[in-house]
Amino acid sequence: MLAVLLSTAVDAQLDLLVGEASEAQIKGMLPTAGGWKPFPTADDRVAWDALPEDQRAAAIKTGEDVLEYDWPSIKAAHFMDYARTGDRNRYQGERSQRRGNLSRLVTAECVEGKGRFIDQIANGVWAICEETWWGVPAHVGAQEAGSGLPDRDEPIVALFSAETAAQLAWTVYMVGPQLEAVSPLILPRVRSEIDRQILTPALERDDFWWMGFPSHRVNNWNPWICSNWLASVLLIEQDESRRVQSVAKIMRVLDNFLNHYPEDGGCDEGPGYWGRAGGSLFDCLDLMHSVTNGSFSVYDNPLVQDIGRYIYRAHIDGSYFVNFADASPRRGAGGDLVYRYGKAIGDPTMMAFSAWGDQQRSGRRRRRGGQSWRGLRGLFNEENLLELPGKQPLLRDVWLPHTQIFAARDQAGSSKGLYVAAKGGHNSESHNHNDVGSFVVYSDGLPLLIDVGVGTYTAKTFSSKRYEIWTMQSAYHNLPTVNGVMQRKGRSFAAKDLVYSASDALSELSLDISGAYPKEAKLKSWNRTIRLNRGQNVEIVDAYQATGPSTEVTMTLMTGSFVAIEMGKITLKGEAGKFGNGTITYDPNKLDVKAESVSLDDRRLNRSWDTDHLIRILFTSKSGSSSDDWKLIVSQ
Repeated sequence: MLAVLLSTAVDAQLDLLVGEASEAQIKGMLPTAGGWKPFPTADDRVAWDALPEDQRAAAIKTGEDVLEYDWPSIKAAHFMDYARTGDRNRYQGERSQRRGNLSRLVTAECVEGKGRFIDQIANGVWAICEETWWGVPAHVGAQEAGSGLPDRDEPIVALFSAETAAQLAWTVYMVGPQLEAVSPLILPRVRSEIDRQILTPALERDDFWWMGFPSHRVNNWNPWICSNWLASVLLIEQDESRRVQSVAKIMRVLDNFLNHYPEDGGCDEGPGYWGRAGGSLFDCLDLMHSVTNGSFSVYDNPLVQDIGRYIYRAHIDGSYFVNFADASPRRGAGGDLVYRYGKAIGDPTMMAFSAWGDQQRSGRRRRRGGQSWRGLRGLFNEENLLELPGKQPLLRDVWLPHTQIFAARDQAGSSKGLYVAAKGGHNSESHNHNDVGSFVVYSDGLPLLIDVGVGTYTAKTFSSKRYEIWTMQSAYHNLPTVNGVMQRKGRSFAAKDLVYSASDALSELSLDISGAYPKEAKLKSWNRTIRLNRGQNVEIVDAYQATGPSTEVTMTLMTGSFVAIEMGKITLKGEAGKFGNGTITYDPNKLDVKAESVSLDDRRLNRSWDTDHLIRILFTSKSGSSSDDWKLIVSQ
């Protein structure tokens, strides 16, 4: 098979959801307020008592653990940490603890049904309603007052304010009568706060960037917020006209996400964000399918199907995924969301993958539940998922021509041998790293040559200083630095002339990455071929032409394995279960090589790789000429 990239835009999927459900159609599809009953409430004892006993016992125990939680106040100074120092963790940790404990209490009360947790639920609901704003400090800067403290008179609809609204809406749905018995003022207060912070501003304003109006680029914020906004509308909005208008607007906003999504379904934010990009899109589609009793359905659409399949196309082995952009190399595999998405689009591979992921937890049940559409769907889908035969997909070849990602392994269905993945793309992707032309290699399912990933988010991560962070720079990806110049950020810094081919013998991607470098690099072309010779090796073939008479080239390879350098050969030996084993051969007449340790002083990176340092292998071209070429051969 041979494929040449011609375009990266979606042209045939415009306004898919509005076409499926106009405002007039939505009015005919939606039940009246209060008429939608997707889950049993706490009063439905038959359904809750029917849950497996170990699941019930675990839920009650987690609620009991926080029965004495005293709902401490959240301080203004903690909120201002972000504006003052860039730290986002102290405040987010405090607010997340509140919401997590409320979730545990509500689930425990629904499972037990004796009223033992209701006063604590009322305490939590009231405490959260007392918060000026439900978002996090990193997102408050969209208000006219800028960063600092939130302005009560301008509630910004953002990721976690919308998520809180949905959690409280589901709490009202699950235990509303019990809260009303505590005080008739609780439910009106909750509804008022959801309306003030989410329903009214989201309906009346079009200038939140994540909405995509008029043509603003959007990312995972769009479906993530829409999923919670939609649930809040369906559960809380009592005005029928505003209810229909809100749902219709949500469909338009989601179309702004879909209209520019890569036609191959690839998530340029990486698999770590798929759960809140494609996964949250599915939450929205699933909500609409449920509330309309199946009248709204777009699961036969090819783009919707490929957005779902991306999650297993990016899977390497076990918990490892291809982690380009701000994705971590490991994430939970499978799960209820993947199962339900796979079932909706009729994809048995996706369903089996989800079951496999759950079954890796040594037979232990996952704690499901929580006041969200996803959590409640998972709670009542436990048995279906556990009973399904599980299997890793382990696809032999993957090619996403619009996202410009390729992957290949020695043989389908097996993690044994070598696996390689590489990317083209451009340097203005969502959660971008300057990494056009970078690649990863795994050996027997373990990382050998890696993409480091991303550290803990701070104010700097999403500022003008983002590319001062070393993990974002091309010099710390498996890429060349030319005349001391790294790749540059921006949409115009992109790959070109991509050619992909695959057969039983090999799989390869060739591309010119010179366009990812600014003119200071003095490059005419840099042609790179990443080739898997099945059952043998991975070849990285580079050939460049420069505009000047002399050229300094340094090539980086990142690894977590121990490195031993000999003339023409590098041996990589990984700590058992953490990193892979292999060798890299090179022409010592063309390249000098050395290795240096890179300290990992970031908790997120430490968790990602289970180490406190990585190794950076540096090749230096000996010729210094205006053109040269070489080959690196990676073997087991």
